[in-house]
Amino acid sequence: MSETLEYWLQRQEAAHPRSIDLGLERVSAVARRLGLERPAATVITVAGTNGKGSTAAHTEALLLAAGASVGLFTSPHFIRYNERIRIQGEEVDDAALVRAFERIEAARGADTLTFFEYNTLAALWLFAERGVRFAVLEVGLGGRLDATNLVDADAAVLCSVGLDHRDWLGETLEQIGTEKAGIFRPHRPAVLGTARMPQSVYAAIERLGARAVLAERDYHWQVDADGRWHYDGAHLHLRGLPPSQLAGDIQYRNAATALATIEALAERSAGHLDAVLAALDARAVSCALGAVRLAGRFQVVPGEVEWILDIAHNPPAAEVLAAELARRLCRGRTLAVVGILADKDAREIGAALVPVVEEWFLCGLPPPRGTDAATLAQRLAPMAHTPHLCASVIDACVAARRAARPGDRIVVCGSVHTVGPALEWLGVYSTR
Repeated sequence: MSETLEYWLQRQEAAHPRSIDLGLERVSAVARRLGLERPAATVITVAGTNGKGSTAAHTEALLLAAGASVGLFTSPHFIRYNERIRIQGEEVDDAALVRAFERIEAARGADTLTFFEYNTLAALWLFAERGVRFAVLEVGLGGRLDATNLVDADAAVLCSVGLDHRDWLGETLEQIGTEKAGIFRPHRPAVLGTARMPQSVYAAIERLGARAVLAERDYHWQVDADGRWHYDGAHLHLRGLPPSQLAGDIQYRNAATALATIEALAERSAGHLDAVLAALDARAVSCALGAVRLAGRFQVVPGEVEWILDIAHNPPAAEVLAAELARRLCRGRTLAVVGILADKDAREIGAALVPVVEEWFLCGLPPPRGTDAATLAQRLAPMAHTPHLCASVIDACVAARRAARPGDRIVVCGSVHTVGPALEWLGVYSTR
């Protein structure tokens, strides 16, 4: 009788002496034994300090709208581990994950694996088992040494480079750019979601002979006053597209980057992707934009008091969130439920949000990476003026809701560990 998914997850948490152990030697060895070097006919890897999850989700939605078979791997999850792996738009079930873990365990031998490495191999194994045409892989941390990079991507996407995970990736944007550019491959598309990249990214493209596909040079988008938008790429010229189901102006960029990636793949496929590209007319793309889903990215829950949930776990993401809040009309005040992990730059996150937040509700997050609300208040001071200190995310949500008046909005941000419980408490989390 197979063990439960919970059993496997608990076992994996304790299987390796370090929770993060960047490097490809161990995970690649196990992947070779499982025959997973090519888990799908076409592999797309998506990296970036911010925007990678949304861009990967848009890529999945577009390919599904074009009639392709698609597997999507993202991380982390909000509530259920199953969120991390989708095939044909549906989360895989517990039985499939257990089956994958059993195969991985049988193949790993003396090699130990981190929690994320087990996760990556399970996604690749399930994609191969189901025979998906496209595998879309979101990088977990960095790029060069991330487990997803064991596969040679047919197209690699870099959405953005900002200061985050400095303990692992380096103290400067140039160092971080080098690590993230490690997903590029010679003579294959390297799709950049913005031209504002460190020089190290461009140097990596030149050194490898990768084919740069650059936002606002090789593909363009324009947004009308009513929110509809237009896309111009190498082959596709689409007019009057609706906004993405994922809210926020940044999603125009992410959706355009996903479209450019599919175009770039088609250009190097010698006709093999002609049918996919031909299927992406304005109607199909509009359908994809309406179907794309990814929790916790400027997710709006309307009501007498509006809730907005956005992970915003690093300074660049907090700046984007603040800009979106400034653009979005609000009749009342903005209250913020904020929980930030100990290894994140709370001071800079708080500084980005100060201009748009009027009342703060700080919450503790569980160990080992979390801290209590009082410690978070010290890290944010003096940005968060006279904050309310709450023991948990739920306590902070309850307190904020009691303090809110009709027309106010409550923003929940700072971490996936903050947004996840809030989504569940609000009753808007969906496993679909």
